[in-house]
Amino acid sequence: MNRANRLSLLLAALLASTGIAHAEGELNIYNWGNYTSPEMVKKFEQTFDVKVTLTDYDSSDTALAKARQGGSGYDVVVVNQVYVPIWVKEGLLMELDASGMENFRNVAPEWVSADFDPGRKYTIPWAVGTTGVVVNSDTYKGDADSWSIVFNPPEELKGKVNVVPELNDVMAAAIQYVGGEQCTADKAVLKKVRDLLVNAKADWIAMEYNTIEKMAAGDFKATLAWNGAGFRARMKNQAIRFHYPKEGYGVWSDNAAVLKDAKNAENARLFINFVMDPENAAMNSAFHGYANGIAGSEKFMPDAMKNAPEIVIPAESREGGQLQRLCSAEAQDLYTRIWTDLRK
Repeated sequence: MNRANRLSLLLAALLASTGIAHAEGELNIYNWGNYTSPEMVKKFEQTFDVKVTLTDYDSSDTALAKARQGGSGYDVVVVNQVYVPIWVKEGLLMELDASGMENFRNVAPEWVSADFDPGRKYTIPWAVGTTGVVVNSDTYKGDADSWSIVFNPPEELKGKVNVVPELNDVMAAAIQYVGGEQCTADKAVLKKVRDLLVNAKADWIAMEYNTIEKMAAGDFKATLAWNGAGFRARMKNQAIRFHYPKEGYGVWSDNAAVLKDAKNAENARLFINFVMDPENAAMNSAFHGYANGIAGSEKFMPDAMKNAPEIVIPAESREGGQLQRLCSAEAQDLYTRIWTDLRK
């Protein structure tokens, strides 16, 4: 045996003994924009000799529509928990049995199993967050712990409020504000919701996803948005505050999965296991600004995130959180009709 062959065998044995897998080729990830750490991706590429390509989508409905067409060329997709049962039912996701992966032991107990994916057969946690109100405290100095900031804004904020155009989040917030139950199909309640939203729109400046830069720059003075976006905006402008509405607020999780028709399935599985490592999960959180559902990642987080009120829910607000779920077809149809009226 020549020296080169002996060296190759030695390297292979070393990789096997340390548990480091080797791969090569490509991986195509489909995710929300501005939601995947370039640093984490670079580390994955260097560790496994895999070239990663990121493609952004702008809404959960866009992602689902693309997957339904088939042949997207994507391998890994990040799916909100409300939509996971739809993806599973329609056979769009590969069964992973993530619980058998090495790094699954790092998943926080509360996220080991989930109603939207019992036994974690298809998904693993990517990010965990909340939906609330973000306000510029230089513009408005009153109490902001209410959805009224969005749906009945004070004079200081009229014409300066943005709303992220995500149907489920907006409808859930409006239903909470009028005192309804999550996923209600009560037409009397939903008439109140419809009237509330259509009337409130006159006081909004926009319905855009780009809340981080525009809140930081002062283009928006308040917005219905997510806690990580509020945190990232505050890092750019210390006047920004994230609030948990007293009427209740949504708790959500986004989850990484592998598409059923993935062409790079083994590399996708490597990536799924990779992001459940606490240090890698923290790297991702440091970029997107959300918690991640991976126990032990906290110690690797940037100091600014460790006790941030946007990330660590204050004790007085914890009871108000409600995990958002997939509503009945009847309710969802009614919500879509209201949403269509709102978007006219």
